[in-house]
Amino acid sequence: MAELGPVVWPPAPLRTGRLVLRESSGRDRAAFIDLFASSEVRTYLGGPRPRAVLENELPEVPGRTPGVFVAEHDGSMIGIVTLDRRDAERPGHVCPDAGEAELSYMLLPQAWGRGYAFEACSAALGWFADAFPGEPVVLCTQVANDRSVSLAVKLGFTAVERFEEFGAEQWFGVWSSVPRSG
Repeated sequence: MAELGPVVWPPAPLRTGRLVLRESSGRDRAAFIDLFASSEVRTYLGGPRPRAVLENELPEVPGRTPGVFVAEHDGSMIGIVTLDRRDAERPGHVCPDAGEAELSYMLLPQAWGRGYAFEACSAALGWFADAFPGEPVVLCTQVANDRSVSLAVKLGFTAVERFEEFGAEQWFGVWSSVPRSG
């Protein structure tokens, strides 16, 4: 994962009405395995990874990387929100030299449909806007993932382009904390 830049990581936990976004800890390992092994969660993300492989490969404290927030509800991890730099080799960029921050997220199925993804992603975007004023954030999801596209629009992402990647049509959008004039 590329560095986000000159910011202190991890930041103090971000608190919303119902969630805490924080750095991962050892108690989150089982939930990380559940996320990556879930066929539901991974439907549009290349499919589930074998649980046995994850058990062997994941470190004792997975996700302890700049830009990875654990989303916690009532003391338990329900998912992750990630702000990472988009690889320059991939399609979809809004900056001439690429390297834009890219928002992604995964929530456990039992947390779906409750507005947690919107709440967690909004908090992460707010943190990012304070840490990197005026810098855009991109989001890429499969067009077939209606819920993810709807969430992107609700978060304020504007569609920029569509392209083929990973054998599927992708929706690519941009978000900026800078108000649009006009």
